Amino acid sequence: MKRILVVGATGAGKSTLARTLSGRLGLAYHEMDALYFSGPDWAVNQQLAKDVSQLVAGPHWVIDSIGSPEVRDLMWERADTVIWLDYAKRVVMPRVLRRSVRRTVTREVIFGGNRETWRGWLSREHPVRWSWSQHAGRRREVGRRTVDPRFNPLVTLHFRHPDDTAAWVRSL
Repeated sequence: MKRILVVGATGAGKSTLARTLSGRLGLAYHEMDALYFSGPDWAVNQQLAKDVSQLVAGPHWVIDSIGSPEVRDLMWERADTVIWLDYAKRVVMPRVLRRSVRRTVTREVIFGGNRETWRGWLSREHPVRWSWSQHAGRRREVGRRTVDPRFNPLVTLHFRHPDDTAAWVRSL
């Protein structure tokens, strides 16, 4: 495990696990949302493909995302391990709700200097709505990719419950 993608639904705990693996395995950690959102008002990084291409060309890294469409194949082709947090909605939704409420109330600064706002909760792209609407599609997409011959010989670790993931992390 030297080039790891941690994938799953919004709110599954990808960033938390990726940071943990980075520390335990001595790998550089890259947060996809921080790469994707480059500035205020949720500005999108116009050099995302170039930035990600440089990152994944390196020998050691962990990234917390399936990847946005423009960089997805590139990341999957360079990874040697995919850790799939395939948790049910009943697990993911309370997590993403708590996180978004906390970020909104505390005005926590996140990617590109942005903040979640109460008005943002009305957007289709708000993390809570995004997680709910994208959950099944994300599961299908990851499932297809883990058996796609283009991405062999990827090692896939498939966890369906946080307790299983935690037990695996403890075993490292």
